[in-house]
Amino acid sequence: MNNDEVLKIFKSTGALLEGHFILTSGRHSSSYFQCAKVLQHPEYLTKFASAIVDEFKSIKISAVIAPAVGGIVIGTEVGRQLGVRTIFAEREDGRMKLRRGFEIRNNENVLVVEDVITTGGSVAEILNLLQASGGKAAGLAVIVDRSAGLNNLHDHQFSILRHKAVSYEEHEVPSDLRSIPINKPGSRDLI
Repeated sequence: MNNDEVLKIFKSTGALLEGHFILTSGRHSSSYFQCAKVLQHPEYLTKFASAIVDEFKSIKISAVIAPAVGGIVIGTEVGRQLGVRTIFAEREDGRMKLRRGFEIRNNENVLVVEDVITTGGSVAEILNLLQASGGKAAGLAVIVDRSAGLNNLHDHQFSILRHKAVSYEEHEVPSDLRSIPINKPGSRDLI
């Protein structure tokens, strides 16, 4: 799949939204990739997960970890296709933590899977959590890299779509975007 094909899938499923959004990172943008709208379609979930599995099939991976909420669906399908267990980290008191009895085994080779990154803040937290738990990050896979590859968080980082989406800090938001009502569709405040 090339970038144009992936963008076409996002547009055809109504998953590429236009407006004024506050991203999980806190930055403002005129576009938002709502991966959940794509992943509700089994054919795209399977296709995207297969692309990730193909990229990492030569590496011995014993588990997949995803940040809640966005990465859970794609992470679980990647884990299923790899035939390994899948866990997720979730926010508690503002920090990513393992809960629900999930654990990382010492020296375990774990693939980090996320739906979208802009600044990569949640992924960086997961990478730190892995290291603190004694695990090793086998790689990082994302569906959409909004930084177009500028935020390199791991030596083996793979994205299905690299897209340079313009985003702004609060004080940088242009007046035309500021005039549009703000939508905050991310999941950070849900957990």
